[in-house]
Amino acid sequence: MLQRLSELNHLPIRYKLVIHFLLISILPSILLGVLIGWAVDRIIEQQVNDNTLQLIDKVNRTVESHIENVQNMTYFISFDPHIQSFLDGEFQIEDMNPDEEYGISQFLQTFTTIHPEIAGILVVNSEGEYLSNELYTRSAFQLTRESWYRQAVEHNGIAKTIGRPEGRRITSHAHYREDEVVTVVRAIMDQETGEEKGVILIDLKLRVIEEAVRSVRLGKSGYLMVIDLDGETIYSPTPLSFIECDIESSFSQNFGIFTDYIQNEEYQLIYQKSTFTEWITVGVFLADQAVSEVQQILFYVISFVFFVCFVGITASYFLSHTISRPINQLMLAMQKAESGDLTIRYDGEGKDEVGRLGRSFNTMIKQIHKLLSLTERQERKKREAEFHSLQANIKPHFLYNTLDTIQWMARKKNAPDVAELVGSLSKLFRIGLSKGDTIIQLEDEIEHVKNYLQIQTVRYKNKLNYSLMVSPSIKNLSILKIVLQPIVENAIYHGIKERRGPGFISINAQVKNHMLIIEIADNGKGMCQETLAQLRESLHTFLKYSDDENESRLKKGYGIVNVHARLQLTFGDQYGIAINSELNKGTVVTINHPVLENHQVLD
Repeated sequence: MLQRLSELNHLPIRYKLVIHFLLISILPSILLGVLIGWAVDRIIEQQVNDNTLQLIDKVNRTVESHIENVQNMTYFISFDPHIQSFLDGEFQIEDMNPDEEYGISQFLQTFTTIHPEIAGILVVNSEGEYLSNELYTRSAFQLTRESWYRQAVEHNGIAKTIGRPEGRRITSHAHYREDEVVTVVRAIMDQETGEEKGVILIDLKLRVIEEAVRSVRLGKSGYLMVIDLDGETIYSPTPLSFIECDIESSFSQNFGIFTDYIQNEEYQLIYQKSTFTEWITVGVFLADQAVSEVQQILFYVISFVFFVCFVGITASYFLSHTISRPINQLMLAMQKAESGDLTIRYDGEGKDEVGRLGRSFNTMIKQIHKLLSLTERQERKKREAEFHSLQANIKPHFLYNTLDTIQWMARKKNAPDVAELVGSLSKLFRIGLSKGDTIIQLEDEIEHVKNYLQIQTVRYKNKLNYSLMVSPSIKNLSILKIVLQPIVENAIYHGIKERRGPGFISINAQVKNHMLIIEIADNGKGMCQETLAQLRESLHTFLKYSDDENESRLKKGYGIVNVHARLQLTFGDQYGIAINSELNKGTVVTINHPVLENHQVLD
């Protein structure tokens, strides 16, 4: 993966721009199209499911309304005095006169006339005798032993709905089949003894439910069907049966959605359970059947993505060409300049970044040509100056020999103070030159400043005193050359010299927190806070004064600033000089220097 990314970095900028434009235009469009398609599919699917549940709820309410009307009829029939007398066993059918029989028949006929959805009404007493307007028994079988009769009794006076009753020994004059009616039965109970007095049976035509369910269509091929809790089909517009699943687990909630395989095809089932009829209305349609609105939206989304891809590829190719062409021209000009042809010029006239870069390239080539000519002249003058310098050079050993001769003559003339002074000066020069080294041992640096202090002591006599405190364990450390002498010189000329009476300078070197700390303290005049602030500002902005030597020397504490600059330029910003001073009390200069061993130089 990393290797492939590395290879992409080596592609020409033209191809990079094409890839970039494709990524920022086509890829987001594709992702947006996929997201829109997914969101629309989910939203419409949710809306379809919600609408289907609403349709199912509407169908359930219609069916429940018809069943409730039938149940109410059982109450009206049971309240009739003749029906009550029949159920109480106060008269037998054979004892009824024609008027009573006709009256009961007309009474039951009224319900079927007013409600044409009623297929028939049957009233059975506990003795097995019955009254009816449309229904009659097929044989002399005792009706009280019928399953529908026992179910009615088991419900203890509460109406029971039986979908598609099977195995009944009763029929109707209209010859309705068992799969063409839905039966509602209710037992009439004796309120004192709690025993059944009889059962009222009413057959409801299945076409009532069929009319409520068949008018609902789900998509292109979906439909509604009604089943009972046992999974038996009460109504289905097709002979297709999906009872291949566990009814109790699949329809455990009052409503829900799940998928099931019917004849090796995946169907989505949306159902709602009726607590009144204890039936389940199920919407059945193919799971992969796309809604026409979703297909239309997906068509528009795909068309949009295709259009964006076409425009994006064309635009990216054109834009990449307009951007890469002037860059290639500038690159060719740079290659010729790299080969040594400084007469080459970039000819682009654009005002964009590449055009400005090309004009800057032309200006740079002109400046390089001028600088090369100037460098040639300077090199010629430098060689001439070096020749004259070699002629006037005084070698260091000639100076050392001359000072040794003066020292020997002073001792011969019995002038030990002159000899000691000349010796200190000779050592001062010898350590200061140090064979050109910039890093010397701390012991040599201490010896250098000690010789300088000895010379200054001769000059100022009793006005100057000093002390050097350096642990022998750190004398072998290395230090940047000539960092103590400029600070001591500054302490003498700006501190001790301005003080009344004798002055004192102390130099203390130690290693602390993995850093060489050297403190140079004097009890001279010191500085006011304004002067101290100016000097600290000079230390902070020392690089501003490095270009003009004369200006730098006019700043306060030039020697200290110079030492601070050398330390930071050599070792880093964490090293350098810190100054504290009080007027008429003295000054303390602290040098923070890295711990170096064996002339080690930090990178």
